[in-house]
Amino acid sequence: MTPAAAWLTEAARVLSFRAPRWERLEGGPWTLVGFVLLSLAVGLGLQREAIAGAATFEWSAIYKSWSGTVVSVWICWLLLASAGRREPGPANVGTLVTLLVAVTLLLNIADGAMARLAPAVFGPSDAWPDWARWVAWLFPMVWEGLASLRLWWRLTTSGVVRVIAILLTPLPIAISGWLDPMYFWWPARSAEAGAEYSGLSLSEEVLDRQSTLIAETLRALPPSQPGLVNVYAATYAPYASQDVFMHESAVVAKTMSERFGTTGRTVQLVTNAKSQDTIPWATRPNLHRTIARIGAVMDREKDVLFLHLTSHGGRDGLLATDSYPLESEPMTPALLKQWLDEAGIRWRVISVSACFSGSWIAPLADDGTLVMTAADATHTSYGCGSKSPLTFFGQAMYVDALKQTWSFQQAHEQARQLIEVREKEAGKTDGYSSPQIREGAGIGEVLKRLEAQQRDR
Repeated sequence: MTPAAAWLTEAARVLSFRAPRWERLEGGPWTLVGFVLLSLAVGLGLQREAIAGAATFEWSAIYKSWSGTVVSVWICWLLLASAGRREPGPANVGTLVTLLVAVTLLLNIADGAMARLAPAVFGPSDAWPDWARWVAWLFPMVWEGLASLRLWWRLTTSGVVRVIAILLTPLPIAISGWLDPMYFWWPARSAEAGAEYSGLSLSEEVLDRQSTLIAETLRALPPSQPGLVNVYAATYAPYASQDVFMHESAVVAKTMSERFGTTGRTVQLVTNAKSQDTIPWATRPNLHRTIARIGAVMDREKDVLFLHLTSHGGRDGLLATDSYPLESEPMTPALLKQWLDEAGIRWRVISVSACFSGSWIAPLADDGTLVMTAADATHTSYGCGSKSPLTFFGQAMYVDALKQTWSFQQAHEQARQLIEVREKEAGKTDGYSSPQIREGAGIGEVLKRLEAQQRDR
């Protein structure tokens, strides 16, 4: 029986577009089963590592995407059964299929390593241009497809079979990597919800109420008050199964009202079954509408938008959404920046309370923006668990610090110190979250005027 190292060596030759040395490969049913199980185990590990915090296992993923495998096996059978079969070649279909599984395994390992290395070299992936993210996503699939096609091309001289292989090669890759990928792990729902949390209600009455709520809330926003730096505030809490984010939205809105006079100019967007009759859902379309409406009613030359986003965050820079059974996409800093630019909002204070939220700073930073985050790009934040009344960042920044100053810079510095002490006391094991802040040169003067205005009132 051929050792696993030899299979992986020949798989590396296939990925480098060289002919495998078939005489080295001798396998059987158990060899194929072993590589399939090893490939599944590697996929399980890589996907789990990419999710910060608790995760739940989706058993149905094990039997997904096998339609792509069936197509691959059929192509292998067609090649070896055709009249144009070329020697040397594999002893049987099982040997060819086993080698292709080894190729996929090796490519997944390389892709996983690159996914961890690339952010350290090029920065967080969400800060990359769109074309770079597309290339990073498509490259492994294209590489595997071309390598498989080159291998199959060597096995036959039949023009018909080669044409069929060319036409079918993208199909198994597309099925397994795009149309129906195996997602084994998903962010865990909160323990506090348990059996009590069954998702949002999507009855006709609720949907009609939600449509009315967002329209009425945005219509009620007043125009800018002349002679003052007006602050318009918005919160975005899209994780329904944990109440901590709903609570944080309320606390932040209250603090902004008390400290910066945003009463009547605040829009809370919260996805939670307990507030769905009174507060618009935190969906991407609602956030887009809110930003556009605030941009329309504010004086964009002097007024400031304050936006606080709170949820779980991933290493990929996505802000998690939990709105079951409503389908909702995660928020990204690139999309937020686009909407703010389109709305013409010049002066922005953006606060992101999530794990790995430091990855939002570079995509959002500009001359007119101050960005504050609960963590840097490589660490988790703390206090977003089921039993937390507020996140550590929400408590330190909006309950403890900002009520003592009108300076976001000073409040953030004080919050950093409080968070470091509290994380050590709580036994945080993955290192200090290291909240980040970046202030654009232009907004600094606007915030000084705002601070002086609030001090004099």
